Amino acid sequence: MENGRKLVSNTGVNGFLTKMYGFMAGAVAISAVVAYLVSNVFYNEVASYMAEHQFMMFVLFGIQLLIVFGMSFKADRSPVASGLGLVSFAVIEGIFFGTIVSLYAASDVTMAFVGAAAVFVSMAVIGTTTKKDLSRIGTHALAALIALIIVSFINIFLQSTMITFVFSFVGVIIFTALTAWDAQKFRTLYLQTRGQVSGTNLALMGALQLYLDFVNIFISLLNIFTGFNNK
Repeated sequence: MENGRKLVSNTGVNGFLTKMYGFMAGAVAISAVVAYLVSNVFYNEVASYMAEHQFMMFVLFGIQLLIVFGMSFKADRSPVASGLGLVSFAVIEGIFFGTIVSLYAASDVTMAFVGAAAVFVSMAVIGTTTKKDLSRIGTHALAALIALIIVSFINIFLQSTMITFVFSFVGVIIFTALTAWDAQKFRTLYLQTRGQVSGTNLALMGALQLYLDFVNIFISLLNIFTGFNNK
């Protein structure tokens, strides 16, 4: 009887994780397709529109913030709404990437993507399989992230490429730790709330969080590779 319950439990967890990572991979694919279309097919149109309507960048960023906060603090919302939120976020992120990817060498973009994927997969596996509680590591990583955001905001005015380069390494470390923590956190949340909230909605919430981790690892690695090539 005990073995049967354990088998059912493992099956449920595996199904949840498959959904979560599938949604996350889908979001990355959407961003990649949109970025490709913007940078290679509609670049002139998008660049001209953004140049004429500079406020749209802030509007799109504001929409992303609303999506993140909306999906992070409402676990009982409709899975359809969460799904639309994830897709919308991925599309907007693709637009951002599409407008700036031409500033980077194709080799740097490729290496950063492969490196981010390798780091993400490794940390996701560790986070979902380790029996060690990673909450302390996650708390420290969040504190470091707040400090990184503050320094990055200050650097907007300083425009220091050295600060950007150095703190890109810090960013990789922070989001590597957060990937493992988030993977474990949502696995634990599923086990704690199974039957109380929609597993699909929880998987979409986890997918968005992991998507953010992956994107930030990618951006940090891209800055690192670009910085090395410019030295």
